[in-house]
Amino acid sequence: MSVYTSPTVGSNELRRGALSVGFIIFFVVSAASPLSVLAGGFPIGIMLGNGAGTPVLLGLTLLVLLTFSVGYTTMARHVTNAGGFYAFSARGLGGLAGGASGVLAMFAYNILQVGLYGMFGGVASGTMSAVFAIDMPWWVYSLMAMASIAILGYRNIDLSARVLSVIVIAEYVAILTLDIAILRSGGDHGINLDSFKPEHVFSGNPSIGLLFCFAAFIGFEATTIYGEEAKNPQRAIPVATYASVLLIGCFYGISIWAMVIGVGSDKIVPLLLSLEDPTTFIYGLSDHFVGAELTQVIRVLFLVSIYAGMLAFHNSAARYFYATGRDGLLHGLLGTTHRIHQSPHMGSALQSLIAAVVVLIFAAAGADPILQLFAWFSSLAALSLILLMALTSIAVLAYFRRHPELGLGMLRRFILPAFSGVALLCVLVVAVIHFDVLTGSSKLLSYGLCILIPISLFVGVMLAARLRRVSPERFQALGSHKL
Repeated sequence: MSVYTSPTVGSNELRRGALSVGFIIFFVVSAASPLSVLAGGFPIGIMLGNGAGTPVLLGLTLLVLLTFSVGYTTMARHVTNAGGFYAFSARGLGGLAGGASGVLAMFAYNILQVGLYGMFGGVASGTMSAVFAIDMPWWVYSLMAMASIAILGYRNIDLSARVLSVIVIAEYVAILTLDIAILRSGGDHGINLDSFKPEHVFSGNPSIGLLFCFAAFIGFEATTIYGEEAKNPQRAIPVATYASVLLIGCFYGISIWAMVIGVGSDKIVPLLLSLEDPTTFIYGLSDHFVGAELTQVIRVLFLVSIYAGMLAFHNSAARYFYATGRDGLLHGLLGTTHRIHQSPHMGSALQSLIAAVVVLIFAAAGADPILQLFAWFSSLAALSLILLMALTSIAVLAYFRRHPELGLGMLRRFILPAFSGVALLCVLVVAVIHFDVLTGSSKLLSYGLCILIPISLFVGVMLAARLRRVSPERFQALGSHKL
């Protein structure tokens, strides 16, 4: 991997050629926060879902996302834009749909990043208290992390890439060490394929387990956001997208399968139910199969993994602010880049300001940083991003229907995008039905949160309609800025 280091000073564009395929993959994988998902998310998903059969649901999720990626990356070859979902919707479905998708994407990435500040603060506060007997409020740790992320987001993109590459490699090494130790020992009663037997796949609540699996992949779609900063984006974005989906999916699948073998297919759900905190499950496995040294490493990396996710989603939110500001949907100041660093510094600053305000509001209200701030915001963001992926599949269909001159085959321009669109809409319906399970809150509060999604879509349509009225030319060009 190499990093371009000589930007054109004074340009109002993102840093061209700054990211290789490898660095884009690090951004995307870190956004998925694999270690924090395995330690914090999947134990709850296994417990509430279909237990030992979770690896099969991961395979199904991987299949749907790979089919989505076909149309997604094919369109990325023709629309290279930091706006991602926004740009694809604008070019495929028109300016009003583009405005709706743009605001929903900004909403989703902002609340997801803010939610992670809650988890980071809660985990950091607990860890520092238990290990070092230092007692400080969770929001102090959140604000300290926020300050460092604001600096990294303000600076060159390749600085963030280097930080994330180190974190991601450390996460994978730690978990794969545990996986290998479990498989070498044979686990509870030998290596087996019990997870793939129908009695486990269809046990419990597979629909809820499927939602947790989809939520675990959130972040992989961010490859297109870095198209304007990639080296050879027409090649880099498709390669990074497929590599990221496969890397995340295979890593999750092997690790969850190893966990099931380690405990036993019939024992894993009862064990998780017996734990006061299911997120300590992975620590028990590490203690038993490797030792306390690895457990301490995983504890630290759990916190670092959350930090990596915050940094990755901060960059995503900043780039959506930049793309929509550049096109005129939001204030033009957001569509500018730093004179030296060529970073979307105003979008980065706005994201940090939003995060600080929300964190301080939750802190003043005495809210729980994990069970409320993180659980509510991350679940709502996951729902928003599933909807955005479904809309993007429809946009891909419309775009290639209007451009038959591109000469694409039926599989890439219609069959696979149509399949992924229908599948994602089905997942969306299931997610709405079971949204209270995802948030861990009452149905009234859960559906009250869901109302924020149509509100975001409406605001986006209104902003696009305003632009159409004051500047029809800019409205027609929404999402068309490309290399």
